[in-house]
Amino acid sequence: MSEAEFGKTQLKQLEQYKDRWSSLGAQTGLIGTSDQLSVEQLREFEIFQDYDDKILEKIRQDVSVATWQEGAVLFEEGTYVDLAFFVVEGEVEVFLQGVAGVAAPGAGARPIFDSSRTVVSLPAPSKPAGEEKPTAARGTDIAAATAVPKTERSRPSGTITFLATMDFDLPRGVATRLGPGEFFGEIGALSGWPQSVTARTATPCRLLQIRTPALRVLKRKSSALTERLDKLYRQRSLSAQLKNTPLFSTCSDIFLEALKEVVDLVSCEGGEVIVEEGDAADAFYLVRSGFVKLLQRFGEGELVVSYLSKGMTLGESELLIDGLDSWQVTAVSVENAELVRLPKEMFGQLVRNQPEIEAQLWRSAADRIREAGYSRRNIAYSEFTQVALDQGLVQGNSILAIDLNSCTRCDDCVKACADTHEGRPRFVREGNKYENLLIAKSCYQCRDPVCLVGCPTGAIHRSGAGDEVLIDEEICIGCATCYRNCPYDAIVMHETGIAWPEDAVPTGLRGKDQKLASKCDLCADTGHGPACVSNCPQGCAYRVGTLEEFEKLLVRRV
Repeated sequence: MSEAEFGKTQLKQLEQYKDRWSSLGAQTGLIGTSDQLSVEQLREFEIFQDYDDKILEKIRQDVSVATWQEGAVLFEEGTYVDLAFFVVEGEVEVFLQGVAGVAAPGAGARPIFDSSRTVVSLPAPSKPAGEEKPTAARGTDIAAATAVPKTERSRPSGTITFLATMDFDLPRGVATRLGPGEFFGEIGALSGWPQSVTARTATPCRLLQIRTPALRVLKRKSSALTERLDKLYRQRSLSAQLKNTPLFSTCSDIFLEALKEVVDLVSCEGGEVIVEEGDAADAFYLVRSGFVKLLQRFGEGELVVSYLSKGMTLGESELLIDGLDSWQVTAVSVENAELVRLPKEMFGQLVRNQPEIEAQLWRSAADRIREAGYSRRNIAYSEFTQVALDQGLVQGNSILAIDLNSCTRCDDCVKACADTHEGRPRFVREGNKYENLLIAKSCYQCRDPVCLVGCPTGAIHRSGAGDEVLIDEEICIGCATCYRNCPYDAIVMHETGIAWPEDAVPTGLRGKDQKLASKCDLCADTGHGPACVSNCPQGCAYRVGTLEEFEKLLVRRV
C-alpha cells in the first residue's frame, strides 16, 4: 500500500469512528467526544490495564471519552442502549421517573416474552387430521399484563431531545450518585432489556463510553472484569429482572433477594455449547436474553428439537424426572445469549419451597419432551426450526409471509401500503424464500428490537409492550442508526426533498437535506389492520407471529 493510499485509509477510518459517535455530538449538554484513542491512551484508564495490545487495538473503535456539562440529562428510563459507561471524573445522579422533577417518556417499559412458549399450561395435544405440533397454551396474557400506554413524543420548533439509557433497581423516590470508577449501562448493553432509570450529570463529567461489541470482548478476556460487572448486576438489577420473568413473577421480594445470591451468571457467544447431551445434568438455566437451540443425536448427526427464548428454562426435565441424570439435549447459543444458572442442589431447594413453581416446571418438562418427540418424528419441522433461528423468524411478533403458490405478483400489497402511507411503501415484496413462502422485507415487530438501540432522539420506539415498533417522524433526524442496526433490511430511508431550517437544534443539522426512516407500523393508526393483507386479491398475504402459524402455511413436498 502506498503512503497516499495508507493516508486515505486512515482518514476513512477516522471518519467512520466520528460517525459512530455523531449522534452523541448533537446532544445538548455534551461538550465533546475524543478522537479515536490509541492503545497507549486506552491503557491510561485502569479498566484497560490488564489487556494486551492486540485486544485494545480490536476494541478501540468502540470506545470514546465524552465530556458533559453539569445538569445534562444523559438517559431516560424505558429505552434501549448499546453502551456501557465508566465515570472518569465527576458524578452522575440516577433516579426513577418523577424523582428530581424529570419525567421519562418511556417509563414503565417491560421486556417482551413469547407468551405462547414462556407461560406454560399445556393441554393434551389433539389430532383431528394427523399429528399436530404441540403448542403451549397462552395462559396469562403477558403482553396485556405488561402493556404501557403510548407516550407523547413531540418537538417544539426544530428542537430535538436526545435519549440514552442505563440500568438500576432503585426504590421510587430515591436517587443515588455514581462517582469515578463506577460502571453503569452495562446490563442493558449486554442483555437488551429496557432500562429502568433516568440519569443526569450532577457535576461536570468525563465519561468513558464503551459499545456492546467491545464490552463483550473485554468481559470474555478478563475474569476480574466479569466478576466486577456481575457483582454490579446482582446489586442493581438481578432481583428485578427475575421478578419480571414469567416463572418468578409471583415470588416474594425476600425470596428473590435470597435467590439472586446463589445463582451464577452465564454469557455466551454465538455457537457456544452450554450443555452437551449425555453429560451429567448439574444445573437449571433461565434465559435472560437471546436464543438457545436444543439438539439431539439422530442417526449419525444431530437435529434441532426445540429452541429457548427470553424467560424460558432448561434442565427441568433432567432435574425433576427420576432416572434422567444426564442431559437429554445439547444446548447451543444462537448469537449472543445471557443466562442465569442455578446449581442442582439449589434447584432442589427451590422446588421444595415453591410448590407453585414446581407445578409450572413439571408442565414445562412435559412440553419439552413432547416437542422433542414431535421434531424427531417430523424431520421437516426440525429443518424449519433451524431455518427460523438462522433467519430470525423466532424474533417476530408479526411477519409478512406471502404464499408464492397463489401470488400473481400483482403488487397490490405494496400499492395498498403506499396508499396508506402518503405514497411511501413501508416494505419491499422480496426477501428470503422457504418452500412456498416468501418472507417479505417488512418489519418483524421483533420481541427484542435492535433497531431501537442507539436512536439518539427516541424516534423509533414501542407503542406499548407487545405492540408494534413505530417511528415518530416529528423527531426522526434521519441519522440512519436504526436502518443500519436492523438485521432484516426492513427499514427504508426516504428523501424528503426539504432542508433542515436555520433554527434547527442541534445546529449541525441546519441547511442539510432531511431524511426520514420508515418501516411497517402494521397500519396502527388506520383502524383497518395491515393494508398489505386486507388488499391482497388472492388472499395469499399473511401476518404470522409464531412458528406454528408458519407451519400451517407451508405446503410440504411429498
